[in-house]
Amino acid sequence: FAAYRLGLLYQLFHKTETKSPRHGGESVAEVLRAHGIKYVFTLVGGHISPILVACEKVGIRIVDTRHEATAVFAADAVARLSGTVGVAAVTAGPGLTNTITAVKNAQMAESPLLLIGGAAGTLLQGRGALQDIDQISLFKPLCKFCGSVRTIREIVPTVRKALAIAQSGTGPVFIEFPIDTLYPYHIVSKEFGVKNPPKGLMGKFLSYLNNHLMNIFAGAWEPRDVSPLPVNVPQATDKQVQKCIELVSRAKKPVILLGSQATLPPTPADDVKALEDLGIPCFLGGMSRGMLGKDSPIHIRQNRRDALKEADLVILATVCDFRLSYGRVLNRRSKIIAVNRDKTQLLKNSDMFWKPTVAIQDAGSFLVNLSKGLKGHRCPEEWPQSLKSGDATKEKANTKAEEKTDYHLNPLKVLHRVDELMSEDSIIVADGGDFVGSAAYILRPRGPLRWLDPAFGTLGVGGGFALGAKLCRPDSEVWIIYGDGSLGYSVAEVDTFTRHKTPVIAVVGNDACWSQISREQVPMLGSNVACGLAFSYHIVADGYGGKGYLIRREDEEKLSDIIKQAQKDCHEGKATLLNVLIGKTNFREGSISV
Repeated sequence: FAAYRLGLLYQLFHKTETKSPRHGGESVAEVLRAHGIKYVFTLVGGHISPILVACEKVGIRIVDTRHEATAVFAADAVARLSGTVGVAAVTAGPGLTNTITAVKNAQMAESPLLLIGGAAGTLLQGRGALQDIDQISLFKPLCKFCGSVRTIREIVPTVRKALAIAQSGTGPVFIEFPIDTLYPYHIVSKEFGVKNPPKGLMGKFLSYLNNHLMNIFAGAWEPRDVSPLPVNVPQATDKQVQKCIELVSRAKKPVILLGSQATLPPTPADDVKALEDLGIPCFLGGMSRGMLGKDSPIHIRQNRRDALKEADLVILATVCDFRLSYGRVLNRRSKIIAVNRDKTQLLKNSDMFWKPTVAIQDAGSFLVNLSKGLKGHRCPEEWPQSLKSGDATKEKANTKAEEKTDYHLNPLKVLHRVDELMSEDSIIVADGGDFVGSAAYILRPRGPLRWLDPAFGTLGVGGGFALGAKLCRPDSEVWIIYGDGSLGYSVAEVDTFTRHKTPVIAVVGNDACWSQISREQVPMLGSNVACGLAFSYHIVADGYGGKGYLIRREDEEKLSDIIKQAQKDCHEGKATLLNVLIGKTNFREGSISV
């Protein structure tokens, strides 16, 4: 310890090339830069200011939002679209508790994400310091790694370890930084250090404080390796791949169900598209929407339940949760190849309604290797053709549902118009219930990684997802499809889009109602209580520096022109919001909200 102390004194008083004193935030920034992190999303707070300032100095862009959850949603979007770790930094206590829903969403989406949190000083935790709570206990159920830095010399190895773990397996990681590990020595010493301690018991206690302070800074600036650590990504064995090749080659009516995990790095999503060569009909969900492009002959959008009843083999590269009735929709006679990098998701509900024939803890790399092993093999043509025919029949029926509603515009007509006019490089962000549920049937993402939606049934993702998407793909149109209920969570981020010059286009299906809930609540319980909303969101967009448009029934003939004008505004740097007043339809009658 004496050697540490002498080294510290030398470092504290030795002249450096920088004018300002060194601090722990610089160590965080050095590691993030070495790992290729381009953005840190935040809502500023005193506990984390040194990290933000240091990141800015080394060229990492600091993007501040109007809510901590938005910062995490934006980091989640960057993780999904860039193949790197998404990073968010928020202040202690309520700053961190505000992120819990967003972190859980990232966990369920299997996104590699690092959450950085401030914390009370190391000696003051549990003693009633400002914004002090047991943060580690809160995030342990949500994050596969939780670290609490106690000295400055721990910062580099802890951040390196967290980033490696974030990219190994799936899901987010969390590190808290007590405030005394981030600020310069002269500032921390004013709070903790004691000059000329008295004799006796009090003197011993005050000497302990001084020793504790010296330990925090001991060895702080010794050179350390900041380069990335090896990443452990589980992969299928050759034996597993060969067994699956044999199963697929014998199948007469195979089906592929692709979910978000099929897009996980390090395998590029464009490589997974090689599945198309097999001719096997695919149902796409979550981030995999768009995987096969806009008009693939094997992409089936309708009648999934019926197809699964007939299938003799299912490649289940998604989670078997409520969307698949926990496995009840799977044919008991089907061979099932379950694929997921996360072991708990891989076997979810396999103890109830289904059993895997083969279970593979992998993601995109398995699907690519399967395609290579089956090169030249094609699924019997009549099978995907029959399913595609069912698609055409169902979509023709959907077109009939575009007739005029009693009041306002028909939402299906609005969505079809948006689909016709959005550019080929568009990224679609889904944030809502009823209107977004309809959009999932109608909007066609143009390619891989061009659809972003939550994994937790989460509302409020729109602002953050769109922000992250626009930063990753600045030349692409980014569209947020909002329900009028979900818009309320992140409408303030129009201010963020304006300040950070990240213009997006928001389309709000506004029926002044939480329709996803009302559709069941009224007939079942006889009341619309708490479901009613208002119509005035375009005014809010104007107030935050964007451009709002109100679109009513009488504007139906001008709908295309208004959408084109919004696109023009966006390309000129203005975030736009189309507040579309829509009427009620029975298009999604019978869909459930719980």
